[in-house]
Amino acid sequence: MQRRPFLKQAALASFSVLSGKLPSIGQQATVFGQNERRYTLDQAWAKASPTTLPVKDCHEMVQAAQGQILLLTNETRNNFIRFDKSGKVLAAFGNGLPGGHGLSLAGQGSDQVLFVTDTELNQVLKTDTNGGPIQAWQAPMDTGLYENPKQFVPTETAVLPNGEFYVADGYGQQHILHYGSDGQLKHHFGGRGEGDPHLDNAHGICVDNRTSPPTLLVTDRTRCCFKRFSLQGKYLEKIELPGACVCRPVIHGDYLYAAVLRSPHMGTEGTGFVIILNRENKVVSVVGGAEASYGTDGKLLPFYQTIKLFQHPHDVLVDDEENLYVCQWNSGQVYPYKFNLVS
Repeated sequence: MQRRPFLKQAALASFSVLSGKLPSIGQQATVFGQNERRYTLDQAWAKASPTTLPVKDCHEMVQAAQGQILLLTNETRNNFIRFDKSGKVLAAFGNGLPGGHGLSLAGQGSDQVLFVTDTELNQVLKTDTNGGPIQAWQAPMDTGLYENPKQFVPTETAVLPNGEFYVADGYGQQHILHYGSDGQLKHHFGGRGEGDPHLDNAHGICVDNRTSPPTLLVTDRTRCCFKRFSLQGKYLEKIELPGACVCRPVIHGDYLYAAVLRSPHMGTEGTGFVIILNRENKVVSVVGGAEASYGTDGKLLPFYQTIKLFQHPHDVLVDDEENLYVCQWNSGQVYPYKFNLVS
């Protein structure tokens, strides 16, 4: 438990030496992460060229029913890029989302739809899987929560099987807005403020079906934690992750995955990694960062980056073979990296 100061100095040295992009030679055999979630890196997974298929910020990814992977960018020459699992580009489309940020998939099979948030248009959009518009939502001005529509800056959505959905106003007033399947606002909770029921940078939200009944996990990124709420908006618990400014929570099987945009303990910029928790909220693996360590009081010690795998990871996708994909914001316009799970 006392090895943290030494490891932190080693991490900082590693950070300064490895400040450029990872070398492509020899990295395939290197294993990243710990315990049952360890990976090898395929940095060149995406078979694409930035000269013909540019990306600005690679914000989020989902895997559709056919196994194809859809990436959302804020590059208006191709807001969406569709890949197969080998990284081959199947299609690129969409030019109307200058602030394309959050991407959620809902429905089953041929009835799947996308929920997209745009932080510049101040909108939530429902589209088909080819980006065709179905419905849009702006700031709910009649609630009195907003003085002007620009205060509504949605970053993420979470959709229930019955069609109801939640919007996280993560760059705006920090409210969580609950809409019915008819698209009408039902209620809201969260909001900016002190105390556990309130939020600061409510960047992401997801439905956690590992609990009975299902619950909501909401990012409180500035405070380096996730917060759990009931579907009705009652605050239940906080999952503290010191040193980890987490983006959206991603549930796959028994595990909770999250990209960590940066670590406030390491000068903040360019210090991201990926964190993985089990269903007991124990951190089992840190990809690109120090292994979880607990103090004598049983509390987690701050996380930090140990190798320059990432600049600013923004989202993770876990595919149907348990492999991991990481896309990044403000990171030299790189395509997503793939991490193959070590069996």
